[in-house]
Amino acid sequence: MLTRKEMKQKGRQSLKKHYLIFLAACLAAAFLASEFRSALAFTTIRSYELPADFSGTESPPPSQRRSIAWEDILMNIAEHDTLSGRQLSEQIKQNAIEQAKDGNPMFGRSRGILSGLVNSVSSGSIVVSAVAAVTSITGSENLGILFLILIGELGFFLFWFLIQNTYPVIMRRIFLEGLNYGRVTPQRFLFLLRIKKWLKASRIMFVRYIFYTLWCLTIAGIFIKRYSYFMVPYIAAENPDMSGREAVTLSRRIMRGHKWECFVLELSFLGWQILGLLTFGLFNVLYTNPYKTAVFTQYYGQLRALAKENAVPVTELLNDTWLYEKPDPSLIEEKYADVISVMKNPADPAGGLTGWRAFFARNFGVLLFAREREKQYESRQAAWVKFQELMDDADGRAYPVRLFPVPEDSRRMLVDSLNYMRHYSVWSLIVIYLGLAIFGWLWEVAMHLITYGTFVNRGALHGPWLPIYGLGSVLILTFLNRLRSHPVIEFCAAIVLCGFLEYMTSVFMEFTTGGKKWWDYSGYFLNLNGRICAEGLLAFGIGGIAVVYILAPLIDNIINRINSKILRPVCIAVAAVFLADFVYSQFYPNTGHGITDIEAQIQIRDPDAYTAQFELSPRVTDNGRAYYL
Repeated sequence: MLTRKEMKQKGRQSLKKHYLIFLAACLAAAFLASEFRSALAFTTIRSYELPADFSGTESPPPSQRRSIAWEDILMNIAEHDTLSGRQLSEQIKQNAIEQAKDGNPMFGRSRGILSGLVNSVSSGSIVVSAVAAVTSITGSENLGILFLILIGELGFFLFWFLIQNTYPVIMRRIFLEGLNYGRVTPQRFLFLLRIKKWLKASRIMFVRYIFYTLWCLTIAGIFIKRYSYFMVPYIAAENPDMSGREAVTLSRRIMRGHKWECFVLELSFLGWQILGLLTFGLFNVLYTNPYKTAVFTQYYGQLRALAKENAVPVTELLNDTWLYEKPDPSLIEEKYADVISVMKNPADPAGGLTGWRAFFARNFGVLLFAREREKQYESRQAAWVKFQELMDDADGRAYPVRLFPVPEDSRRMLVDSLNYMRHYSVWSLIVIYLGLAIFGWLWEVAMHLITYGTFVNRGALHGPWLPIYGLGSVLILTFLNRLRSHPVIEFCAAIVLCGFLEYMTSVFMEFTTGGKKWWDYSGYFLNLNGRICAEGLLAFGIGGIAVVYILAPLIDNIINRINSKILRPVCIAVAAVFLADFVYSQFYPNTGHGITDIEAQIQIRDPDAYTAQFELSPRVTDNGRAYYL
């Protein structure tokens, strides 16, 4: 068995090879408050400050304020009534809005879905609304509060049971696969879902929690059983298809005679923990936590091998051999024959094209002519995408998931039906541009109709289209073509590209129309000069991902089934109408109510008008009590 020094050396080597994925795993544990809870304190929700004797009047001076949390709102409702709680949350929200207006305008909180969400959570109005909803059904505020508390407790329990309680198993799996392989892919965070054993892993960890909690009723059990059950997460990560009692028993047997040794190993990190305290936890986040977990993963591997050697009962359940040794190449060839075949005949990035056709195909994913050669290339590219995540397994760089004792769910419905790495013809791009421009117009018209109850022809053009939606979609498909195989990078790049496009479009339209504002995000949370905001950019990012990986491939599949003799004349005719509208609108743009008047801008600039809009007014009276909506 390796010495403590040797295990630490191997742990550092493993951390060096997989630093980013190990760091991400530990950060996720801290954010979820699953482990390393002192690293990040994010779970306590506190809102604006008000005095203990607040009566719903104007905001008090800072010296008289105290923190207000959701439980304060509930207590206020319980001691008084729903109206009192709503007044308290409304005042908190108004004070926060005024504070945002007096500070950095980019942190506006008066408009938009994101602002509404921030205000609802921070002011506690979401709690008041829930209590009011239950009260309207049951007729009792106290019953409404009790129901809300029970629902909240159930929600917290489910989150703990399914996420916080189970995540240590996922994190250990990430570190275990890093023992013997040069690459651990982000898909491994979903391994419990893919083998459909998430609930089993949750039950294993829950049994461990119950056993240890009961032992904590004794003084000796607090210390001894901590180390007796220390290996349960590692055991569940290796084989989540066992019962909780089996995992606990196996951990206890493996740790027999090693509990003091484990305690000393843990104590040897005391210096690193002190260094973390001196850096306010930053060093622990960036190094100590992943380093310590990597070392204890090495330690588990040593104790597992020793238990196997000594034929400890139940160790036959630790049957994931390929975590600790690499399989024979012949076995890999047998299990990954289809993947290896695709790897030996990779798709040419240019599809066998040359010259300027290859340039457009390689860099922008555009095919001007859909000939037989291009169709054959598209078929090879679809196979390449389907097996791409298995290629590291096939060449021995990553853990071979097809050899896992519990078979993974290999169904990939979306990838099998949609090849998002395809090349698009000019006709497909025209249809995508016009189709999504029309969809954008329908979306904004519908939102305005729902919000204000009136129909408004949105946009500067007179026809039913908003070019920014179509242009943004086509630019994401073409200019970000090389990023499609990396969804996270694609998402971030789509946000940057669409944000730049929207900002510059706003500047250009104001300049060409004599300073008219066509939209204004002032008052939205995280906005830049009122031209772009976080809420809109997030929608663009999500929409861009939907376009690249779902909508555009679906549209292209439909277009490929249409006879070209019908498709091309229709595309040319609709495009001609659009261009005529575009040119005409440069001289006579579509303006008017709901388009260029920017009604919300008046609300932001006129605090009295804004405040009047949010004044509470009684809508329903029941037994002399007013309910404010």
